[in-house]
Amino acid sequence: MRSRPTGFLLAALAGTALALGGTSAVSASASASPDTATTAATTTPASTASGDIGTADACYTWSGTLREGSSGEAVRQLQIRVSGYPGTGNQLAIDGAYGPATKAAVQRFQAAYGLGADGIAGPQTFNKIYQLQDDDCTPVNFTYAELNRCNSDWSGGRVSAATARANALVTMWKLQAMRHAMGDRPMTVNGGFRSVSCNSAVGGAANSRHMYGHAADLGAGSQGFCALAQAARNHGFTEILGPGYPGHNDHTHVAGGSGRFWSAPSCGI
Repeated sequence: MRSRPTGFLLAALAGTALALGGTSAVSASASASPDTATTAATTTPASTASGDIGTADACYTWSGTLREGSSGEAVRQLQIRVSGYPGTGNQLAIDGAYGPATKAAVQRFQAAYGLGADGIAGPQTFNKIYQLQDDDCTPVNFTYAELNRCNSDWSGGRVSAATARANALVTMWKLQAMRHAMGDRPMTVNGGFRSVSCNSAVGGAANSRHMYGHAADLGAGSQGFCALAQAARNHGFTEILGPGYPGHNDHTHVAGGSGRFWSAPSCGI
């Protein structure tokens, strides 16, 4: 795990609280297409309805409590962070709308970290997310470099470089949730984004989700390929390919995006 930055600053107004809100989970068939993926997180603090003030964060700072009925960029930024908690078989919509499914995803996140699971992102939820992210908005246990072993600028895929990079950020937060659920043991990422030329060079499928930034290929690590494939079902991955599926006996492939296709026959999937 990378060391945490030291730039956490206390707000000037002591005793006031900052919080954040929920996510909106949808089934995979209703999820956004690769071409409408989220954009990268901004470093400009977003304002929310409550106007509460709290701890400043180098990546993104929320300025108030979010709950069901909230909307806007602050909600969308939160949805990225809790995208790994949509419920089994579902995928979180990164749409800035805090509905019932968003509330449920926040509750799962809160429960996973021993917080009060009320589905309202208050100070404790907010601070937990700050603990889990680095200055570039990636989760502490994953990096952009791990998710792109093809090139340095995320260009040449089926979407713009910015969209591919943003999709990879969501993928990393899903992996972070999965890692935590599996005991916080290190997870091996062999690759993620591919340009069209990189995908062709490795014999990837013509419509591979790697070219959208949605996908990651996982090594066995201490978990094993099947355990990874089975756990991925609970953390927002709409494509899971593993042992028993042609060409996937030596890794577990996970991806987001529209539709759903799970196949790891040797693992009971």
